[in-house]
Amino acid sequence: MTDAVDGFTPVLKVAEVPTGTMRLAALDRTRVLVAQVEGRFYAVSDICGHRNAPLSRGKLNGHIVECPLHFAQFDVRTGQYVDGPQSADVRRYEVRVENDMVYIRP
Repeated sequence: MTDAVDGFTPVLKVAEVPTGTMRLAALDRTRVLVAQVEGRFYAVSDICGHRNAPLSRGKLNGHIVECPLHFAQFDVRTGQYVDGPQSADVRRYEVRVENDMVYIRP
């Protein structure tokens, strides 16, 4: 994308993440899952700590993303672990939406 502004880096166009969906984005060399739920955007680490599975290949049900490997569940609003074989939270990123772009700040 383009250069970071105020620590925020553009990662996706808003149209690439319709409401109720999630997409993989890259923040430098870090995999980040971006989800749009009820008109709001959220970003968390794409890597489930249980077996390093990509959460972006899992399922999004409301605010909950489910790991495709062993079904650990995390809240995309907070990164908080909800259920399953994983007990650690995933990292949450600050999100800003401007000019039809989704920006993330670590």
